[in-house]
Amino acid sequence: MNLLKKLNIKYNSPVILSFVFISALALILNYLTSYASNFYLFSVHKGSLIDPLFYIRLFTHVLGHANLSHYTNNMLLILLVGPMLEEKYGSKNILIIIMIVGFITGMVNVIFTNNILLGASGVVFAFILLASITGNTNGGIPLTLIIVTVIYLGEQIYQAIYLQDNVSQLTHIIGGIIGLVIGLSLQNKKHTSA
Repeated sequence: MNLLKKLNIKYNSPVILSFVFISALALILNYLTSYASNFYLFSVHKGSLIDPLFYIRLFTHVLGHANLSHYTNNMLLILLVGPMLEEKYGSKNILIIIMIVGFITGMVNVIFTNNILLGASGVVFAFILLASITGNTNGGIPLTLIIVTVIYLGEQIYQAIYLQDNVSQLTHIIGGIIGLVIGLSLQNKKHTSA
């Protein structure tokens, strides 16, 4: 940390940067354990309800990634959008949003699919939709929100219907909806308190 101070580098977004670094450590651990740590710690899947790790994984699956490409794609978007959101809404709220997305997408995956779910894509989509609302200062529904919703969520709905791949479009859609709902509720709270 002294080197960071000497170079005048600021840990400007503690939740986002910590999330990125912890996810990197999870990826390294995954490689070192021949993918066992992802299964036991960083992915959510059907399992025994008496296993305490089952409940931990409902939150930690957003930290796990299948490979470097998966990690890089998610983290680049989080690093682009996340710091602005953390500055606007505060570190505590961003951490809460990440936890809500993790829990809800994890529960939906366990209840409705037989898939193993890991990665921060739900968080990415929540942040993208939340960011599209963030600049709106005069109330109403921003056109950017409508366009982003149509492009991002429309593409995910299309892919969920027509493509068979290992991507959880359902997680993307749910993450986006969570970002949309939180963004609109924060916007309404701001306008009703002004």
